[in-house]
Amino acid sequence: MSTKTTINNNKDKKLIILGLISIGILFLIYSKFESQEITPDVISALNRIAVMFYVTLIISFGAIGIGLLRYQKRNAKEVTGIISVICNSTVNIRAKKIFVVTFIVYGIFFSMTSGVLVYQPEIIFSYHYGATVPSVHITPCCGQPGYMPKLVGYITEHFGIQIIPLNLVLQMTVSYLVATNTALAINAISVSKKTGGLGGIGATTGLFIACPTCVGSFLSLFVGATGAVMFTIAITELQTIFIGLTIPILLLTPLILARKITNAKNDNCEIN
Repeated sequence: MSTKTTINNNKDKKLIILGLISIGILFLIYSKFESQEITPDVISALNRIAVMFYVTLIISFGAIGIGLLRYQKRNAKEVTGIISVICNSTVNIRAKKIFVVTFIVYGIFFSMTSGVLVYQPEIIFSYHYGATVPSVHITPCCGQPGYMPKLVGYITEHFGIQIIPLNLVLQMTVSYLVATNTALAINAISVSKKTGGLGGIGATTGLFIACPTCVGSFLSLFVGATGAVMFTIAITELQTIFIGLTIPILLLTPLILARKITNAKNDNCEIN
């Protein structure tokens, strides 16, 4: 039984790794195509490649998601271990609700702060940009690696979407990590109330670091209307770097919280 579980866990890990490697190769291959001399024929070819880029990217996300879900379910059945504690804190019914709500809410918030969701009430897209509303099109080139191909959609005259591959990958990654941290932090708070062995500050750490995009929004409160546009452009560029630097923290925090939960439970058992 143990051997079968180990084999299945290895399959799940391979599925996750395959999805991650596929995304990396996808970005690398597309950057090579984009570096070619731009001609009408190249643009036509890039349009087709861009469509395949997003199809492959979605498949890769699906592979990673399925692998993570299976891996969490299998490890949640284990009795001991830090990974088991993390998985247990994200697969039960209450944790699933917290995870899903956090993932969706944070994903929307990320989209608004990173420019994925665009709302400009003072601009009429069809008039100012000559856009067809509603419509969706792909911009296959030209830009920095990771920022192309760009998917732009005009939903209404004032509301649209702008999907940049690098931001999409960051959004999915950070939203998942934030949701995991939130579910685990709330579980840690619950344990601290029952056992008294986990400090309130330590238990809520995951909640405070669970919003790496909040910095830009917080700073924007101190910028006047005159400098709002320039500040938004600057903070959008810096925000991608900041979020990238936050990912290691979001990866490390669940391990710390899980260890604290385990120690708190063990201490409570010893006292009892």
